Amino acid sequence: MPASRRGAETAERRSVELTGARQLLRRMVEVVALPVDRQARLDRIVQLIAANLVAEVCSIYALRAGDVLELFATEGLARESVHRTRMAVGQGLVGTIAATGNIINTDDARTHPNFAYFPETGEDIYHSFLGVPVLRGGRVVGVLVVQNTARKRYGDDEVEALQIIASVLAEMLAAGALVDRERYTDLPGIEREQRRLEGQALVEGVAVGRAWLHDAKIEITRLLADDPVQEAERLEAAIEGLRQSLDSMLERADLGAGEHLDVLETYRMFAHDGGWRRRIREAIETGLSAEAAVRRVQEETRVRIGHANDPYLRERLLDLEDLAERLLRLLAGRDSHGAAKLMPSGSIIVARNLSAADLIDYDHTKIRGLVLEEGSPTAHVTIVARAFDLPMLGRVERAMAQIEGGDLLALDSDHGQVLIRPSEDVTEAFMAAMRARQDRRRVFDSLKDQPAVTLDGIELELSLNAGFLIDLGELEATGAAGVGLYRTELAFMSRPDFRDPEVQSGYYAAVLERAGPKPVCFRTLDIGSDKQLPYWRMPAEENPAMGWRAIRLTLDRPAILRHQLRALLRAAAGRPLLKVMFPMVAEVAEYRAAKRILGLELRRAAAAGQTLPDRLEVGAMMEVPSLYWQLPTLLKEVDFLSVGSNDLLQFLFACDRGSPVIGDRYDVLSPPALSFIRALVEQCRAAGVRLAVCGEMASRPVEAMALAGLGVRHLSLSPAQIGPVKAMLRSLDAGAMAAYLKRLLNLPDHSLRRHLLAYARDHDINLPDSSGLGP
Repeated sequence: MPASRRGAETAERRSVELTGARQLLRRMVEVVALPVDRQARLDRIVQLIAANLVAEVCSIYALRAGDVLELFATEGLARESVHRTRMAVGQGLVGTIAATGNIINTDDARTHPNFAYFPETGEDIYHSFLGVPVLRGGRVVGVLVVQNTARKRYGDDEVEALQIIASVLAEMLAAGALVDRERYTDLPGIEREQRRLEGQALVEGVAVGRAWLHDAKIEITRLLADDPVQEAERLEAAIEGLRQSLDSMLERADLGAGEHLDVLETYRMFAHDGGWRRRIREAIETGLSAEAAVRRVQEETRVRIGHANDPYLRERLLDLEDLAERLLRLLAGRDSHGAAKLMPSGSIIVARNLSAADLIDYDHTKIRGLVLEEGSPTAHVTIVARAFDLPMLGRVERAMAQIEGGDLLALDSDHGQVLIRPSEDVTEAFMAAMRARQDRRRVFDSLKDQPAVTLDGIELELSLNAGFLIDLGELEATGAAGVGLYRTELAFMSRPDFRDPEVQSGYYAAVLERAGPKPVCFRTLDIGSDKQLPYWRMPAEENPAMGWRAIRLTLDRPAILRHQLRALLRAAAGRPLLKVMFPMVAEVAEYRAAKRILGLELRRAAAAGQTLPDRLEVGAMMEVPSLYWQLPTLLKEVDFLSVGSNDLLQFLFACDRGSPVIGDRYDVLSPPALSFIRALVEQCRAAGVRLAVCGEMASRPVEAMALAGLGVRHLSLSPAQIGPVKAMLRSLDAGAMAAYLKRLLNLPDHSLRRHLLAYARDHDINLPDSSGLGP
């Protein structure tokens, strides 16, 4: 037979099959509207599918809790097996389809290596087997099967027809049209039990509210279309709109807009990908609407790439997911600004990611909090959320897939968790914690202008940690003495390119202007490790935390350090004080090398006739333990020393603080750690050098209590913790705490935390928990 004739016959068969599938889908929609119970509708649908595909058996299996598949309806198998036949995911042919997301098409099911026999079904007489996954939300939610007694391998047209039917069936099941939502609450998409998700606290706080899905998946209401040509035209128009929108974003995009240029370039590449567009067009030709075709290709791509181990492929999946959702919004004519206006009061926004502009689109007075699948502490949206005082939880895996719009959420960012559909008791506990938090905040606000003086008359200076201009408003709000740590690298991380000295100088001048008369201590660039610049390619290192970073990097690239110091001197020209400290100094030689570069810039400024600050103070950060053994020499050369407790403790214990296995193994309130800090205090006091602690240790009231007992008199902490730490200090007898600690430091205990908490309880020391909730 000539190839042209075979091709014509193949096309004709495909046309017949797809025409039949379209007619079947319309009849399925009619069945859903019948005034009968849901099980009767499901039974009728399997009858229709069997008749349409000339199959003796058609069965629907739904995934239930515990990774168990249950037979929900059948035409051809034993009726009594419905809701009785169950199998584990991975068991038998049906279980294999659910486990892998792959199609199984065989002319002899019994000889398939994964075959499992369920005698109650009476399926032993059927040889031919075709099963396809029912996909929704990137997950297999069920399996659709047809069988025949005759040995035959189903054709490609029949396979495609069954896949189309399965995609429509998935939407019907999720909508509750075919199953009883109240009875089958464990089915994917209609879960109703309380669940707990964990994430990373980006902005601390507690909130209760209803989930509002930002850029929620478009609910496809029109699955079928009578005119494929018209749908293809709609698709082409939407793709063109997508391309234009991406081009516009590239013209104005920077990191502040929440999109990196490389990501947008990748998006644009996929938007011009012919294969992606061709697959959607082919789905339209089967009778699906443009929206349903996009969703079908999206679901197939998720299954195909979703299990990949290659991180590059998984990243590409995320790109395609975003493109598909953008395309669906264009097809639906959805206006993102209009959607923001529809959000009700008391909402917790749930999103894959969010830009600062996205958040500003919303009325922040209606927002209770935010839950993101992505997010980072340095993202602009985090800074805006902090300014709005909105609790924010990031890195919550599959939040969009597990939280439905309107779900009640209890957000506890303090402990890195969000509860979905909490019980009444849990909700009341959260509400009580929120009321207690408000009461404590009123107490802390009343202390704003009060000194941080202990009961025995010892005054401590409380400064705040900052990294963005927006943080400086907290100086007035908290009554902080100044900025004890300004992380200059955060401003570099939030830009698409490296700042030249002029731009840097303007930025630092704005920092000093906003701080007013209060001092600001600038830490020079601490990049590397977990703080990467998007425009620098850092070398791959097995342990970057102890690698090429901070002062090591800037000494090896002295132009970077010179430009930064030049900018700082310009910004502080004529001001009373400029404070600069160098991070991660491991030996005196490194400090001296950095001071020499500072000296070069001082001489350069003087030669140019530039006005200098009235006073210049230069210090080092104690983060690397090796520096301790050179303290006598170092203390003769520095104006101050600042303990970076986060890095110091991880290096002291040789413990990666980012490790999920041992990150919490060692406690900062252990005898070795506290003894080390006490020795620092004694040497600095003897040398007359100011010592401060600026890591997370200073921000926690119980740890700050210990630091006060060790003799630390300067703390730099997060703005939210200045009130709680000040309240603690004003209820503490520092001398008594010092005497108690002295007795504890020789104990062989892993941690002294329980001793210190017991002491605080016995002596009525105010140690407020931030939320009153535990994980």
